Amino acid sequence: MRFDIVTLFPDCFNSVLNSGLLGKALAKQIAQVNLVNPRDFTTDKHHKVDDEPYGGGVGMLMKPEPIFSAVESLPILPRREIILMSPQGQTIDQPLLRELSTNFDQLVVICGHYEGVDDRVLHLVTREVSLGDFILTGGEIPAMALINGVVRLLPGTVGKVESLKSESFEEGLLDYPQYTRPATFRKWKVPDVLLSGNHAAISRWRYEQQIERTRKRRPDMYKAWTEEMQKFKRFKK
Repeated sequence: MRFDIVTLFPDCFNSVLNSGLLGKALAKQIAQVNLVNPRDFTTDKHHKVDDEPYGGGVGMLMKPEPIFSAVESLPILPRREIILMSPQGQTIDQPLLRELSTNFDQLVVICGHYEGVDDRVLHLVTREVSLGDFILTGGEIPAMALINGVVRLLPGTVGKVESLKSESFEEGLLDYPQYTRPATFRKWKVPDVLLSGNHAAISRWRYEQQIERTRKRRPDMYKAWTEEMQKFKRFKK
């Protein structure tokens, strides 16, 4: 998969792209990340990428011309999505990451900055995506989260594919609690069932823990899951 990131601050991606599983995936060419600075596509002597908004208001807006030129300089792969990172967009969740990792070969990600982008940039965009209902100084951090979430789902990034299927959000539930050695740390013991060697009992315990943890921590998810389960039961009848 190819990522083209349109950003005024390409240097801030360096550490993230060279670390951990993401760095290994890029080294193995499971994915490719290309950083494009719209400032390189300005035509005035000051390389101006922002200006005051028409009608007045606080702050500056990113101009459309450099963004259009940056995107239009890129190669076009057959299955391409052009994404604007925006607090007004669709919130990143696991189904969205699965969709992007499965259905597209190229993701062009535009990182807004200052007070945002000229609204005419939306004529370029096929999807707006948000990290959540809060405001950051720019789209770079949300873009990093998007890249990380998509790349880890690509074949070859994660060693054990089974681990992707059992983690939080994949089945509409949060993940179960997990433990490693030592069996007792200070006053806290690993649950006996995990030491029993009874795989059926362990699976049952983990599933029960997923349900209970979701019920307590994410009642919204728990409600959606119970409704989905009721639909499934009615369908089975």
